[in-house]
Order: sequence, then C-alpha cells, then structure tokens
Amino acid sequence: MAKSTFKGGVHPPYCKYTTGKGIEKLPVPATLYVPLSQHTGKPAKPLVKRGDEVKKGQKIADADGYISACIHAPTSGKVRTIIDHPHPVLLMSDFAIVIEPDGKDEWFEEPLERVNWQESSPEEIVNAVKEAGVVGLGGAAFPTHVKISPPKDKSIDTVIINGAECEPFLTADDRILQERAKDVLWGAFLIKRAVGASRVFIAVEDNKPLAIGKVSDVIKEFPSFELKVVKTKYPEGAEKQLIKALTDREVPRGGLPMDVNCLVQNVQTAVAIYEAVRFGKPLIERVLTLSGDGARGAGNYLVRIGTRFLDVVEMTGDMSDDVIKVINGGPMMGISQYTLEVPVIKGTSGILLFTQKTARRFEEYTCIRCSKCVDVCPMGLLPLMLVDYIKAGRFTEAKEKYGLSDCMECGCCAFVCPSKINHVQWVKFGKQELRRSS
Repeated sequence: MAKSTFKGGVHPPYCKYTTGKGIEKLPVPATLYVPLSQHTGKPAKPLVKRGDEVKKGQKIADADGYISACIHAPTSGKVRTIIDHPHPVLLMSDFAIVIEPDGKDEWFEEPLERVNWQESSPEEIVNAVKEAGVVGLGGAAFPTHVKISPPKDKSIDTVIINGAECEPFLTADDRILQERAKDVLWGAFLIKRAVGASRVFIAVEDNKPLAIGKVSDVIKEFPSFELKVVKTKYPEGAEKQLIKALTDREVPRGGLPMDVNCLVQNVQTAVAIYEAVRFGKPLIERVLTLSGDGARGAGNYLVRIGTRFLDVVEMTGDMSDDVIKVINGGPMMGISQYTLEVPVIKGTSGILLFTQKTARRFEEYTCIRCSKCVDVCPMGLLPLMLVDYIKAGRFTEAKEKYGLSDCMECGCCAFVCPSKINHVQWVKFGKQELRRSS
C-alpha cells in the first residue's frame, strides 16, 4: 500500500509506550472543575448557580454565540460555586463551575438509541452535535457543529478522519481505533452525510499496525470509505499537511480546508458525533494518554471533563518525586503547566510528566543562519526571519512578509535548531502583540 506524506517535517523520538495499554475508565473525583472556556470562540454562558442540584449530562452552560459550545455536567451533584480557577490552555485563571458529586452518577436524560438514526438529515446531525457540545478532540477544540455546516458556497467532497496522532507519547487515538473502529466509521458516515461528501479517507500513520488492522476489518462495510496509511512523520496529523498528503490539494495562505473542498475530523471527534446522533449523549468525558518518565501509571484513560490533573495522577498510581515538567497535550505542541490543579478539558489529549532526566533546559544562542528550520517547516515559511522581525518589534511585517499568521506552532523549527532558539515562543509572542494592536 502506497504511503502518502508531505514536504518538510521531522522525526522526533515517538515514545509510543502506551500503545498496548487498553482504555481504562477512571472514577469520578471528589470535586470537578468545569471551565466555561473549553473551545475555540466565546466562553459558554452558565445556566446554573451556587447551590443548584445537577444531573449527569444536564446542560450547565450554553453556547454564547455562533462560535461557541455548550457544556454539560460530567456527573450528578451540587454546584458548589463558580470561581476563577487555573486553566490548562489559557495559562491564567478562568471561570469554572465547581461541582461536588453526590456519588450517584445519575443521568439527567439517559442516552437511548434514536430510531432510524442512520437516516438523520444534515440538519438533525448538526443540531444533535451542537446540543451535545461536541468540539474537535484532537486539541484545537473548534465547535464541531460549525465545522460540519460549511457555507453554501463551500462544497465538501472529501472527509478525512485524522487518526495520524503524530505527537510523540500520545496513543489515545490509536487505542480508540483499536477498540472502537466501527464507532469511528459510523461517526465518519454521519459527517459525510452532514456535509454531502462523496468520499471518506481514514488516515493512520504506519506506526500503528493494530489500528490499521482493525480499520481494515470493518471498512468493507462502508462504501466510498478508504483506509489511507501515511508515513510516520511529525506533523503528519496537521490538517493542511494531511490534506496535501492525501489529495495533493494545498490550502491557500490564510485559508481553511473547506477552501479546497475538504473537511478533517479527529477520530475521537467522530466517536463523539456518533454518540451524539445515535444516543443523544453529550460530551462529558474523553480518552487521554498519561505518559512520560515521571508517570507511574502511564496508560490511556477515559476521564470525566473537569477532573484535575492532580486527581488523574493520584488515581493512576501517582508520579515520581523528581517530576519537574507537566505538559497538557504532546511534547511538540503541548503547553507546560504551572500547577496540577488544572482540569481536564475537552481538548486535553494527554498529560505528560517529565523528570529532570528528560526535561532538559537549553540556553538560546544567536541564529547561525544554517536554514535547518526552513528545510523542515511544513508550511513553507522562513522561521528564522519570523523570529528576527518579532524580536525587532516589526509584527505587522512579520505577518505580511513572512506569514506569521500561517505558522501553526508545530515546533519543528525549534526541534532542529542548533542554537536552541525558541521559535514557537517567539511566534506566540508575535501573534499576541498583533492581537493587542488590532
């Protein structure tokens, strides 16, 4: 089978230590911290107040605008308060609904199979996904109901289900494909139906043979579906790179996949869509990978949204005493945390714990103009020039001349840089200053 890929990229140590670890369900912790910001766009608007009793799956915050997503109670219990609480992505406190579970885990409306769900209209699919609060579970957390209802002038002919999972250490999507391949494909079927696409590609990197085997077994039941094995390379799972690899179409600068008639969804998102449409189940939990040399209970876990990192660590066997770095997500694009009090949110794909042995610190030196960053950039940018312009405070020129806004912050440039320049941090700073001045 021919293996597709894209130009650029790198080969970091993949460290997929937990690929053989089946998904385990963690218990509900003593307290849940459910942030109102768990998605791209406006934070959700709370529908509950202190002292309210809630049930599992009950909507506790509503989407506030077109690009927003509603949030549901992960379990039954009482709303203790709504407070500022540390956030794993915003890197500052943000409002969270604090729920004290009652131990009953009672549903507000128990998910039941809907009649003729396979024949749902596009409008019914979009509405079910919206009401379930589904967002992209690959990390970006873009509201899925928006993504699967493109403008009328943007036709979609190709749906790509992203099972590449190219980030080192992370294996949650791999396990989803191994254990729930048919559910993934049913989710893809519903996405295809919603957008009126003619074909579906299931993309999996070639370092996941068991997942490839499971998909191969069930894909025969889905006409117009095709398994695409892609080369193991980072960032193979990035939307634009995956589209290029599989269709040879290039998303234009500043454009979106819909501009080249494509739609990309993560495998866990496909499962969430399937559960929302077939059973009316809201997104209240997700599978994440716990790994790193400091994690004593490394594995793949089904975790309720709002569970603190601290609780995940304690419920899985604790961590080494010498852990010095905690990352939300993967090591290439993930975000270092300053506290374990942060909660699991819809976009939390992994929790990585690294000791001094692994989390090395580097001193940044002057750029030697070797152009290695240019060679590996999957977006075809000039990272060295971006950093130069940002350091000089010329943010608008960095955007207009060198495509600052097109940088997806994958970290390939920083990975290969002999001067250990923190390109991604500089890019984040430049984007922040652009937003500040706009």
